[in-house]
Amino acid sequence: MFTDIVKAKGELLILVKDESGNLKDKRKVENLVVTLGKNHIANRLTSNANVIMSHMAVGDSNTAAVVSQSGLGSELARVALDSTTLANATATYTATFGAGSGTGSLTEAGIFNAASSGIMLCRTNFNAVNKAAGDTIVITWNVTIS
Repeated sequence: MFTDIVKAKGELLILVKDESGNLKDKRKVENLVVTLGKNHIANRLTSNANVIMSHMAVGDSNTAAVVSQSGLGSELARVALDSTTLANATATYTATFGAGSGTGSLTEAGIFNAASSGIMLCRTNFNAVNKAAGDTIVITWNVTIS
């Protein structure tokens, strides 16, 4: 008998750069693919009724990530993705939060398929990443189906 278990797993790289482009902080964080995200993946196998992931958000809630969540705990900023690529069963999403966007002590992030509300694919929490008003954060998020 064959047994095949398909899993969706994510990991993101957070880079914080100051006004001059100098690297201030670098984090690698695992994430949670939430139930709505898994349903979205399954839906896309048979239909294009749900639009693809298009935005990333950051926030400052310390509420732990759980599969039943549909949004961030306290969203501070949401931006359109810079790029989306697919290679070897890994989707890579990249977004830039420029100066003035998502400023504060960031502790959570998520991927969505809309500029507001929408379906959340993934959510993660992390130790505070401090983003000053002039800083830029680039987040590269890999979601692998294995």
